[in-house]
Amino acid sequence: MLQTNSKLQLATSQRGFSGLSQSLRTKSTTPFQTLKRQQAPAALRTALAQHTSRQATRAYSSEMATALVEVSRNLGMGAGAIGLSGAGVGIGLVFAALIQGTARNPSVRGQLFQYAILGFAFCEAIGLFTLMVSMMAKFI
Repeated sequence: MLQTNSKLQLATSQRGFSGLSQSLRTKSTTPFQTLKRQQAPAALRTALAQHTSRQATRAYSSEMATALVEVSRNLGMGAGAIGLSGAGVGIGLVFAALIQGTARNPSVRGQLFQYAILGFAFCEAIGLFTLMVSMMAKFI
């Protein structure tokens, strides 16, 4: 053990750390520094106790959880509202077919118009159902 210590001192002196280690050994502490060192663990213990008590009372009712729920609701509403674009495309296709059918055979215009209004009503109903589901995802 003694040989190992002397080898370590020799290695540190060769590296230039001997002055640093001597200055650390000879540095005296003031009574104020000693008092601060004794008070630090007590301050840490009280801070840790306050932190654990505060953490124990916040069982899933934090602001972050509330914000995540609100974000999820908004995403659900947005995903549900995508169906409205499908209803718009459907209505466009119904009236495009009406115009095309009337252009091919103008004599059946009245009957095609009735079918077009029925198709419009079905597409609009699907769009309203989609809107209702997206609102339910947001507010319920």
